[in-house]
This record gives sequence, C-alpha cells and structure tokens, in this order.
Amino acid sequence: MANTVYKEIRKKYDLTRDEVCDRAMELGMPIQPERLERIENGKYPINPEEVLLLAKIYGEPSLCNLYCSKECPIGEKYVPEVKVKDLAQIVLEMLASLNSMKSSQERLIEITADGKIDDDEIKDFVFIQNELERISITVESLQLWVEQMLAAEKINLEKYNEIKNG
Repeated sequence: MANTVYKEIRKKYDLTRDEVCDRAMELGMPIQPERLERIENGKYPINPEEVLLLAKIYGEPSLCNLYCSKECPIGEKYVPEVKVKDLAQIVLEMLASLNSMKSSQERLIEITADGKIDDDEIKDFVFIQNELERISITVESLQLWVEQMLAAEKINLEKYNEIKNG
C-alpha cells in the first residue's frame, strides 16, 4: 500500500488521523478517520474540498497546487506543478525571466503584428511562449510562498489583506 502525500504530510507534523479529524471538526468540515485513512492509502480519491481542508489544517497550501496539477483531470492539462522555493530563488528566477523577455519584446511584436505566426517565426514564438510560461510559474511560486508565510503567521494576515484588498 503506497503512502500518499497526504499521509506523508500528516506524519511530518506528527499528527494522528483522529487529531486531524478533530481539527477538521473545529473548522466545521468533518472528515471521518476511516475516510482519511483510505485517502492516505490511495484507496479513495480525495475531493477538492478535502484538499482545501487538509491544506488549511497542515498550513500547506502547496497541497492545492499538487492536487490540481497531478490529480485533477482538468488541472493535469492546464495547471503546472509549482515547486516550493525560498524567496531569494523566486526573485532571481523572476529577474532572469524578465531580463530574457526584455530582449524578446521587440521580436514578439514583429511576430504577432500581423495576427498570424508564419513558419519562419514559429521557433522564436515558441521560445518566447516558453519564457512567458516560466514567468507565470515564477509568479505562482511567489504566490505559494506568500500563502505559506501567511499560514505560518510570518506575514501579518490582517495587514496583508488590508493592503491587498484596499
């Protein structure tokens, strides 16, 4: 019986299934220990609401991305897996991608100005498209980092929301 990421994370935090289920009950979203065991052992598929619940209980928002990119049929096609990274690495990757795009900006305009992509433009277009995808994934990495810091109370949630939504 293979362990799933859900079991590994529960073990990482040294919690019993009953403790997880008690926390779920406190959050108003009960889950039975038997169901959690079946999910953890890969016998039952987890549903999105349960992923959100476990992500909240464990303070691991990365579970949501992992579910979407690896277990959801739609997400498997459209959602890239985002790796958990430290802030310095995220910023350096973002700057490298942005710098690369600076030099590609004029070429992108040339390629797309006529509304079509000719055969001799495809190679450059795919390169630029890949760079844009790297930027997108880096932005998602930053968002995941922020969510983890908020969950760990390393960023003031009230102040963050006030400024973000202000």
